[in-house]
Amino acid sequence: MISTVYAVLFYVATILMVVGVGMKVIKYARTPVPLKIVVSPAPRTRRGVVLRMLREVILFESLFKSNKWIWLFGYLFHWGMLIVLLRHLRYFTQPVWWWVDLISPVGKLMAFAMLAGLLGLWARRIFQERIRYISSPSDHLMLALLVGIAGSGTLMTYVTRTDIINVKAYMIGLLRFDLSQSLPTDPILLAHLGMVIILMIIFPISKLLHVPGIFFSPSRTMVDNAREKRHISKWARNLPPLPEGIPAKEEG
Repeated sequence: MISTVYAVLFYVATILMVVGVGMKVIKYARTPVPLKIVVSPAPRTRRGVVLRMLREVILFESLFKSNKWIWLFGYLFHWGMLIVLLRHLRYFTQPVWWWVDLISPVGKLMAFAMLAGLLGLWARRIFQERIRYISSPSDHLMLALLVGIAGSGTLMTYVTRTDIINVKAYMIGLLRFDLSQSLPTDPILLAHLGMVIILMIIFPISKLLHVPGIFFSPSRTMVDNAREKRHISKWARNLPPLPEGIPAKEEG
């Protein structure tokens, strides 16, 4: 019974997350940007924008320049979570890909980095008055869920081990729409998966949407060439012509 309930919840959560995030991405892509609003100093070529985005996504460049402590906690959390998620691919593949096996030992340790980063970011929201004032209950809920997921996963790795073979068989069964596999009923495992399901459901309506959102941020993705070319959004290109004397050279 428990196995079936969790299977249904996983399917529903996956649909809600994929559809919800997809709708948000479409909305971001269709939102008009009538003005040049780049954050200076900004690159003046498309290649420079790509390099800037790579530095932003991989190194958190702007965060490093603004606050070293937040950068440290954010870096630990995001990169720790990425390695942990990649390690979890071992539960969905058979045979396990060679590079997943390669990072598995590191993935176990990165769970502690993820936890340290999360606790540091949460402490900032609790103890720093300026940040506490602008923090909403949903901010604390996101952090509580992520800490709960990371903490319960670490417990299952180092303290109360669960039946990994059955867990893997169950997960592969979900991918194949085979509900005949049984999910172990360990309380920590059920709590871990339950929090994952909740996070998947609320992901499309949470601040966690900054994950895809950063790639649609005009302050980061626009070329700083306002002096060379007049920026006209696609939706405004059919408007009446400009008065005489105003250059009408458009961006490609």
